[in-house]
Amino acid sequence: METHKHDLRILFQQLGLQSAQADIDAFVDMNRLKMGQQLWDADFWSPQQAAFLAQSIADDADWAESVDELAKMLS
Repeated sequence: METHKHDLRILFQQLGLQSAQADIDAFVDMNRLKMGQQLWDADFWSPQQAAFLAQSIADDADWAESVDELAKMLS
């Protein structure tokens, strides 16, 4: 089975967000997780985005590494 690694730029595209580095930096600057909050529970996601993020981690999908990286950036 072939696996694909997705970087943050591709993750942002998958989430329907602007994906230039400046856009990613601005998103991180404007949004933070509360202490102990799961990434997908943050109020800045749409229900579809939150479901995708949660499912990516639950399934240990190809996206999981990028989702984890984003969670660290927002912590």
